[in-house]
Amino acid sequence: MRVYVAGHRGMVGGAISRKLIERGAEVVTRTHAELDLTDQGAVRDFFASEKVDSVILAAAKVGGIHANNTYPAEFIYENLMIECNVIHQAYAAGVGKLLFLGSSCIYPRAVAQPMREDALLTGVLEPTNEPYAIAKIAGIKLCESYNRQYGTDYRSVMPTNLYGPGDNFHPENSHVMPALIRRFHEAVRSGAKEVAIWGSGTPRREFLHVDDMAEASLFVLDLPKDRYEASTQPMLSHINVGYGEDVTIYELAQLVAKATGFTGEIVFDTSKPDGTLRKLMDSERLAAMGWAPTVKLADGIKDAYRWFLANAALKA
Repeated sequence: MRVYVAGHRGMVGGAISRKLIERGAEVVTRTHAELDLTDQGAVRDFFASEKVDSVILAAAKVGGIHANNTYPAEFIYENLMIECNVIHQAYAAGVGKLLFLGSSCIYPRAVAQPMREDALLTGVLEPTNEPYAIAKIAGIKLCESYNRQYGTDYRSVMPTNLYGPGDNFHPENSHVMPALIRRFHEAVRSGAKEVAIWGSGTPRREFLHVDDMAEASLFVLDLPKDRYEASTQPMLSHINVGYGEDVTIYELAQLVAKATGFTGEIVFDTSKPDGTLRKLMDSERLAAMGWAPTVKLADGIKDAYRWFLANAALKA
């Protein structure tokens, strides 16, 4: 089995690649310098020459709120081009199976919690990342449209907040989990007596270890076609992938403090915004198919911190 993993250098693509290699698959990869996925001709030539059996589309232009607000044109253009080129050229080359990885931001801003798959396209998106979300929705609809018209077997999974080895610990552009790991690590290193966190600490967030996401992705990809189709709908075919539980930001901070060895005080700057009060995925569709996460949150945070110490701490 030859599997092309687009985005193998990212956190999720890297985890999926490791799992595939463990299973004995031949993983085909290209760096951005070797293959620009926004270049239609280059992507066409790649698929014509490589003859892969399956594709996992984990490549995307990603970033935090600041980046999304500053470069909205780049976020919608590059992600749309990546999806259109990879999905269409995979079909043109006769690739039968493809898995597209999306994002929980596809759901409306004021969606009911937990977020069900059928909430898609039922309301207004979060303005700060609307271009990125629209591109991800387009990826789902590309897969569904090729399935309906050409009989392909292209599937989509929507992960909750992910963390773990390979995460981005940049001080300005990282997400909440790696940001807290870095902040508490620096507090321990400097001997700080307290760590201040934006907001009240009451918003709730769900976190899934990237190894669990990799296992879930391959589980969905491996499902027999009749079983996948029996659990989805032709125009509502994406599957949520979550941990199934959420925690407050304060509870998360306590877990990170324990993992990093911080024993000082955790304080909250309530002059800063809280953001969305809750974001929890409804993963019942995937659970009914027979998959469940295995990495406990506390253990996953320790694993992420070990990776940070081995790979990113010297840059902190």
